[in-house]
Amino acid sequence: MTIFIYDHTFDGLLTCLFEVYNRKTFPDLLLQEGEPLPLFVDEVINVGTSEEKHQRVWQGLRKRLSAGALSNLTYGWLSELPGIDLLLLRYMKKVFDSSVSIETNFADADVLELSKVWKKVNNERHRLLQFVRFQKASDGTFFAPVEPLYNVLPLTIRHFRDRFADQPWLIYDIKRKYGFYYDLTSVEEVTFEDETQAHLITGILQDHQIAKDEKLFQDLWKTYFKAICIKERLNPRKHKQDMPVRYWKLLTEKQK
Repeated sequence: MTIFIYDHTFDGLLTCLFEVYNRKTFPDLLLQEGEPLPLFVDEVINVGTSEEKHQRVWQGLRKRLSAGALSNLTYGWLSELPGIDLLLLRYMKKVFDSSVSIETNFADADVLELSKVWKKVNNERHRLLQFVRFQKASDGTFFAPVEPLYNVLPLTIRHFRDRFADQPWLIYDIKRKYGFYYDLTSVEEVTFEDETQAHLITGILQDHQIAKDEKLFQDLWKTYFKAICIKERLNPRKHKQDMPVRYWKLLTEKQK
């Protein structure tokens, strides 16, 4: 068994592909630095991320793949699914080895699987756009906690920047402990030194952090949500299908 150990970044994965051709060997397993090795191993190769190598690989992919297929690679990586890095490595190698495009060759198991992953991640991206709820903080910043199944927050930032260009906001992934802050000029990725702050865990601003009129608007939204509900047409199964229960704890209208 041959194992590649890398830093578990996308640039590192592209460097791994460079080493596949450089060393003329393909790994049976990809591990992150610090992960325990299997009991039986033939060869372990430590792959350090190289700016030059990963750029050469990426430029090669851009020449061989359409914009949509390149997007598939990004969506696949952001899925964070177990084994996705090895799937992407096999897919990219096939791209370089094939004399024709493999993008729509769904008879290939890796092409088919990557298309399924893209669909899952894209569906989660749409849900995130639908179910984000902002809370106005006392300093005027609009805070929105999210906890998507996949790491889709980066895929939604352009939408929020265009849609809410006239107000400062912070969208924070409480599961992955990072977010994006917009200051009316530009968007920056942010993390917090103290990740144990209550609102970064629960997603709910504390009384001293919330704007004076925010509670009023939250109550108005809850009232509106209840008023438009037609009890005779309630369909709990359909409701849960359209609005997954895992989102409810962060939805204003679902808070008591």
